[in-house]
Amino acid sequence: DLIFDLYEKLRAAGIFQWHEVEQFCNAFFVKSKSNAAIGNICKPAVERWTHRYKSAVAAYKQARDMFERTKRTKDAVLIANAENSFKDCKQEKDALEIFKKDLGTFVRFYEFMSQIVDYDDKDLEKLSLYARNLRPMLREVENDEEEVDLSNVVLSHYRLSKIRQQDIKLKEDAEGYDLEPGDALGTAKAKDKQEELLSEIVAKLNELFITDELTEADMVNYAYTVRDKVRENTLVMHQLANNTPEQAMLGDFPKAVDDAILGSSDAHQNQMMQLLSDPRKAEQFSKLIFAMLSNGD
Repeated sequence: DLIFDLYEKLRAAGIFQWHEVEQFCNAFFVKSKSNAAIGNICKPAVERWTHRYKSAVAAYKQARDMFERTKRTKDAVLIANAENSFKDCKQEKDALEIFKKDLGTFVRFYEFMSQIVDYDDKDLEKLSLYARNLRPMLREVENDEEEVDLSNVVLSHYRLSKIRQQDIKLKEDAEGYDLEPGDALGTAKAKDKQEELLSEIVAKLNELFITDELTEADMVNYAYTVRDKVRENTLVMHQLANNTPEQAMLGDFPKAVDDAILGSSDAHQNQMMQLLSDPRKAEQFSKLIFAMLSNGD
């Protein structure tokens, strides 16, 4: 079973000790315990992961620099050795980043599958609770490689302006490209532009996903949800606003998308569980949806 495989993989990583998981779960259900006190139980695991990640990043940078220098020597043996060392260091760094992602994957998969399958396994439930709280505390702040790469580039709003131009150029094909106040609002030309952009988005999403059980609305709404979640990351938005797309992709953006995917799932899961567990909330939510549909929102 995949959930048990992932459970064993997380435990084998050596980041947390099982007695810490037990201690966390016991404290979590004690009302007198503060959030800070509960969070402190995760600190040993955070420190282990952070220490290993710092070391891995430092070794990765050193091996990368060594590999670049040996390539200039033209010595095949030196280059091969340096390349192998570089790959090993990168593998350790990647493993720690994957561990963090696996925590989120485990939580989402367990919470979904446990509604379908009765695992009757307290350890799975305990690790799910612990992993949900541990994951946000693991931060790759020591990896400043991207910041160094990005610091020399100061093109302002290049990527974002290009994206937004697709939304606001309502009469790009008009003579002189003059926008008249209010002229394009609600016109067929503006609608065609929006439909064209939406069609491009849908086409890309159709290439990405297995769409047998997904409607176009499912895919588009999900993409917009992740986009809006990324916008909450001010550091990433600053990088996007001040660098070329190529440079921005070397920064925090890819990780921000991963975090947004997990974060949006967590947010939806949280809302779903509140609605399913509270009939009053479900009734009020139904009325809200009814009002939105009635108003054409």
